[in-house]
Amino acid sequence: MRKSVARRAAVKAAVIGSTVLLAPLFGATAAIAAPEPEQLRAEDLPAELVQALSRDLNMTPTEYLDRAARAQQLQTYAAEFRAERPEVFAGAWMTPEGKPTVAVTSPDAAKVASDDGYSTRLAPVSAAALETSLTQMNQWVAAQPRDISQLINSIAIDFLNSQLVVNVANTPLAHMLNLPTLITNIKVVLSPDGGGPVEHHPMGGDTYISAPGPLDDAELKTVDVCSFGFNSVDSAGNALNISAGHCNPNIDKGDGQAAVYSPNIRNIPASPQLGTFVRSELGGPSTLDYSVIQLNERAVGAGMDQPSVRGANGTTLTITGTADPVVGAPVCKSGQSSTFTCGFVVADRVETQLFTTEGDSKIIRGFASSACTLGGDSGGAIVTGTLALGITSGSNAADAPDCEKANIALAQYGGTATLGIPIRSILSHADAAAGGGLGSGITVRTRPNAG
Repeated sequence: MRKSVARRAAVKAAVIGSTVLLAPLFGATAAIAAPEPEQLRAEDLPAELVQALSRDLNMTPTEYLDRAARAQQLQTYAAEFRAERPEVFAGAWMTPEGKPTVAVTSPDAAKVASDDGYSTRLAPVSAAALETSLTQMNQWVAAQPRDISQLINSIAIDFLNSQLVVNVANTPLAHMLNLPTLITNIKVVLSPDGGGPVEHHPMGGDTYISAPGPLDDAELKTVDVCSFGFNSVDSAGNALNISAGHCNPNIDKGDGQAAVYSPNIRNIPASPQLGTFVRSELGGPSTLDYSVIQLNERAVGAGMDQPSVRGANGTTLTITGTADPVVGAPVCKSGQSSTFTCGFVVADRVETQLFTTEGDSKIIRGFASSACTLGGDSGGAIVTGTLALGITSGSNAADAPDCEKANIALAQYGGTATLGIPIRSILSHADAAAGGGLGSGITVRTRPNAG
């Protein structure tokens, strides 16, 4: 009986119901975004993505591209608004109908946003105050014994209701959890028990495989499968790809490098090498989950020096720029397990614990969407319109056999949820960490490479 390669499941992330987290967090130090890049025309989107938009979002390609563009315009405006009025800014989001909305704590500030053409909402608490509560809550979690702290799947800010949303595992011990009373307005959301180590399950093939050492010496259980993210290039012209940090089997070992291969399912040791992990982050000061893979000539020859991501049946989507997560913005993700699936950003800042196979706890910060993601999709590209938004880090459906079954099983918990790592944060950190070497000046490819 032929054995399947062990797949690295997308790391279990907390269930984040789209009916709960309806407002974003624009960081006080967020840089003002450059003018939004051009996106592809509706008729240029691949047929499989068009089908996913209709199936998952009930949107036409034109509606999808238009809402994605308006979300980025809102993000730019909100960042500028907060920089000028930090004490009254209370969030911004796209409503389910696609209406850009800005929340503030004073009528005068509401008039300013209204005069600028935005819907407004008065809120009792500023974004800065809720961020302080988030910090206090994280400090409380960090001080707890592991059997308590691992019950906390994630913590997010719900500006619409001026509260923190704490997602905890639905276990008897979690029901007895005594959250700190000094932090007001805490809402608890129960989800399936997601604590514990990352699990590996034998499943089918995926985009790339990796192992701690040579494939000739690797046991099948140590061979993991993830998805390539965005093709990129640094200032020296090196062909790179951005994927997930937890996909690197040697992330905490030696120089942290490990080979990346295109899987030959019939003969795993004969899988051709496509590149090498050269930088990986998982938690720590950056709170990011990403890897930079240096691609070899074989990968470049296969087209991985082009501004595209792969979807279903080998189709590709051309990437035209980068974007920031905005709540209510439509998103789609690629990945060879679930192909193209779509959803909406439901929170632009979520902090969750990731437990490695060694039992270590890592705090990861990213954004949440309602797109379905399965095991093996880790590292895959997340887009809004045709703009790079982030890469897949985790999912509450990592162990599901398909998205249809995941949607049924998780309906009572608010549906499927994916944790993404913002691409602009990845690019900034990777550039700084490169110190002028490999990866310095890294950018996502948005123009065809003529050779």
